[in-house]
Amino acid sequence: MADIILWRPLQELKKEMDRIWQDFFGKEVIPERWEGISWVPAVDISETEDNVIVKVDVPGVNPEDMEISIVDNVLLIKGEKKKEEEEKKENFYRVERFYGSFMRSIPIPCEVDVEKIEATYKDGVLKIVLPKKPEEKKKVIKINVEK
Repeated sequence: MADIILWRPLQELKKEMDRIWQDFFGKEVIPERWEGISWVPAVDISETEDNVIVKVDVPGVNPEDMEISIVDNVLLIKGEKKKEEEEKKENFYRVERFYGSFMRSIPIPCEVDVEKIEATYKDGVLKIVLPKKPEEKKKVIKINVEK
């Protein structure tokens, strides 16, 4: 007599997708345990007519522990979030905050004036303003309509 097997299509789909991702990237994309994961700050990149603006979430990172450089139109942001001294008497139930060094490399879509780059740090957000070179600013071309 054949056994009855409980079929759970969503669990099977998740297992198959996990296997595909693991085969492609060579590691688990979302591991079951968070141990050993390097910390990478989130980044927002926007553009105005005059500037490219990069905002980086780096709460708890001291501005003196960060380095910003630009090489071949790639913005490099390096830093380190240092671990706080913990009490030896504490027994932790959960540790989810990340510590350690990080690096982000962000390709910039246009030529920027390196001499005029500004960086500010407020409330855990690093804001980098990259002024475009004058020749990179968008040129508006008027279209003449013939009747």
